Amino acid sequence: MTTMLDGKIVVISGVGPGLGSTLAHRCARAGADLVLAARSGDRLDDLAKQIVDAGRQAIAVRTDITNEAQVVNLVDATLEAYGKVDVLINNAFRVPSMKPLADTTFQHIRDAIELSALGALRLIQGFTRPLAEANGSIVNVNSMVLRHSQPKYGAYKMAKATLLAMSHSLATELGDKGIRVNSVAPGYIWGDTLQGYFEHQAGKYGTTVDQIYQATAAHADLKRLPTEDEVASAILFMASDLSSGITGQTLDVNCGEYHS
Repeated sequence: MTTMLDGKIVVISGVGPGLGSTLAHRCARAGADLVLAARSGDRLDDLAKQIVDAGRQAIAVRTDITNEAQVVNLVDATLEAYGKVDVLINNAFRVPSMKPLADTTFQHIRDAIELSALGALRLIQGFTRPLAEANGSIVNVNSMVLRHSQPKYGAYKMAKATLLAMSHSLATELGDKGIRVNSVAPGYIWGDTLQGYFEHQAGKYGTTVDQIYQATAAHADLKRLPTEDEVASAILFMASDLSSGITGQTLDVNCGEYHS
């Protein structure tokens, strides 16, 4: 596991305090040097310093992936720093509207698709040439929302379904360039971010974090939620040469809550 990405350059978008940061540390421990991209610059700089202090290389590039000029700047900064790219992980996330589609504005739906699908496509277009030179790998982080039709998730599901369809098409279009395109679809991801949300819910409804956790995990075969580290492991597998014969596929990480 410690050499899965040995010598590879990995670009991660949407590097936040949860899965994105865990991914960065896991990629570094697996031997990769990193490019960290997100809209918030302070957190990126701190995370890049942690990676460098641990013995790998990392640069932080503040990037709004819905802005074409900023994506061009990210590509230029990456190639200037390293001269190549082996892996692109599209991890950008925005909290969904949580409104029925009848009450969701068209602009909100556009914004969701703009970030989840078109933002990822901008990055893929920008990095296609260096990824082709490296026979590289693209991993799009999707969501378990693909597997259900629960109320109030309509706009989010539309955006993630667009991302999945795009991933399938890109796997076909980029295959002859040697680029693999796969997806990882987690459900709830247990970590500090989700724990904070459960604490908020517990206070709101007069219950406990453990009770909310148990109720949330009750429908999963393993009766628990996947951790950030477990989701990161699936992404690293798809990013690495261990999955060299796999493209156009989706790997669900939900402890058996849904079977695809």
